[in-house]
Amino acid sequence: MHTRLRFVDPTRSPGRFRRVYAALAATRLARIISRHLNWKLDPLLLHMTRGWFASTLVFPTALLVTRGARTAETRRNAVIYFRDRARIIVVASNAGGPHHPGWYHNLVAHPEVIFAGRAMRAAVVGDEERSRLWALAVRVFPAFARYERDAATFGRTIPLIALTPTSGDSIPSRERSGPFTHTL
Repeated sequence: MHTRLRFVDPTRSPGRFRRVYAALAATRLARIISRHLNWKLDPLLLHMTRGWFASTLVFPTALLVTRGARTAETRRNAVIYFRDRARIIVVASNAGGPHHPGWYHNLVAHPEVIFAGRAMRAAVVGDEERSRLWALAVRVFPAFARYERDAATFGRTIPLIALTPTSGDSIPSRERSGPFTHTL
């Protein structure tokens, strides 16, 4: 079952509400809540609402399904995304923590993933593209800038992951009648 995705224009600056919401998301309390509650709740919310609702509210979020690196068990995680040409980009921020999120290790070990109900192949973005894509990621979710500073204090660079459809289907370029009209 494909879930609907929002069109995300990563070149547009976020409005005032998004900047304020992102600033709140970057607070210590919000990151604690995210690490201990939202990471469990959001996959359920996204699944039950067919991609319409997650705790991220105004930020584009979809369900990423990976296989465990060691166990090969199915793992579901909600991730913020944006489109770059024919790819979807996701950020392995772990809210700026000292380690990459578990789903990052899973997709490195098993790059065939499901994103919003569609088969995709994951690849870590190389250094030559990272600067351009990171600037877009920060426009989509301004809290990533704070997460990047925090991760750097642990000596960690936050990876960006490009997801490309494996079935030959293209990724919709733009919505027609509303924010959720295309499926991926």
